[in-house]
Amino acid sequence: MFGMSMEDLTELMGGLGQKPYRARQVFEGLYKQRVSSLDEVTTLSVALRGELAAAGWGVGLPEIVQTATSVDGTERYLMRMGDGETVETVWMPDGDGGERGDGSEAAVEEASEEETAEEAVAGVKAAGLSTALRSGRDDKFVEGAGETQIPSHSAALRANDKQKGGSFWDRRGNGRARSNFGTLAESGFRRATICISSQVGCAVNCQFCLTAKLGIKRNLTAGEIAGQVAAVLNRHGIQIGKDRINLVFMGMGEPFLNYDSFMKSVKLLVEGIGIPESRMTVSTSGILPGIEAFAKETVRPKLALSLNASNDVVRERIMPITRKWNIAALLEAVGKIPLRTREWVTFEYVLLGGVNDQPEHAREVLDLLAGMRAKVNLIVWNPGPGIDYVQPSPGDVAVFQKMLIEGGIATYIRRPRGRDIYAACGQLKRTVSEPELVTIGV
Repeated sequence: MFGMSMEDLTELMGGLGQKPYRARQVFEGLYKQRVSSLDEVTTLSVALRGELAAAGWGVGLPEIVQTATSVDGTERYLMRMGDGETVETVWMPDGDGGERGDGSEAAVEEASEEETAEEAVAGVKAAGLSTALRSGRDDKFVEGAGETQIPSHSAALRANDKQKGGSFWDRRGNGRARSNFGTLAESGFRRATICISSQVGCAVNCQFCLTAKLGIKRNLTAGEIAGQVAAVLNRHGIQIGKDRINLVFMGMGEPFLNYDSFMKSVKLLVEGIGIPESRMTVSTSGILPGIEAFAKETVRPKLALSLNASNDVVRERIMPITRKWNIAALLEAVGKIPLRTREWVTFEYVLLGGVNDQPEHAREVLDLLAGMRAKVNLIVWNPGPGIDYVQPSPGDVAVFQKMLIEGGIATYIRRPRGRDIYAACGQLKRTVSEPELVTIGV
């Protein structure tokens, strides 16, 4: 039943001779309460629950069958659907910085946390604790190193709390009672991001992405897409309304090639579970009809376009979909989206060493995005087996970012999360054969 709309449930209940309010009770149970069994919907009579079970109805949430835990706290889940197909979903406590600069409430929170974390990092370094807290931040590089070498936001904040002898509430509760905070605050986190899959595999065939190697098996239903969120929220005991949760449709698959189910899942997540669309971001490789349909939606997430190249020649080589819809056509379609107040379109740019990471490429990006309400998220390519690219040097990344900023484009470097467990951008590959991935790190 998970995935059925209010209209669907009303029709079902009517067919069973029940009044419309029964549909509302089931809807509340499925999405607000996030029940795992219809027996938990105690507003329904025992007889009605039995009648539904006899007819073969159940909740039908995806099942988490494998968990991998990164040293940075990220968790990657192998989710099994009702027919046995699997996809991957990622939980990122404190997020990956992807919302910075997009004009949303989440972006404002990230900016605030950035300032707080900078203070905490300074305190941790002063105490000589930084060597024990390697992870997370990728907006500062150490020359010659492929990974970040300073503490993560959350690790630094927690270490600073411990150093000062204060709790989360002492430092950041602003005098409010603990009952006003959700589950995340208990672990010292301000928010979390869930990365969701929309298809089993992917048909787009981006050359730098592990998911592309799977090919495409089928689309996910709206219930399977939204169900990933519910399963993860239940795992962590999240309290919607108290805990701050961001969603990114950036997992396995191309959401705009499963457009109807994707948009139906958005409606369920907004109206049912209670996560506002302003806390959601959908990433597309550039499916023109999907972008055009998206522009007409009244309730929609924020948009991120995977640009990844500064000209069609390079983009065709690394993203063959460009042969069907070139950069100019995509930018024209994006430019027609009626943006909300303070909303900016995000352009994602995976930096591949020696391919698209040089100053001439940065200059071309500036020309492409001139005059647009745009921000850029730079993503240092995350390696994977069988993919013949290399990471850009820290120096090239720094120069690329500096050139875009000086050219007037807000540009951020997304923090890599879960790279050690194949949970980072472009690394999802339905890992099922590596037993050590059940738990990695602490």
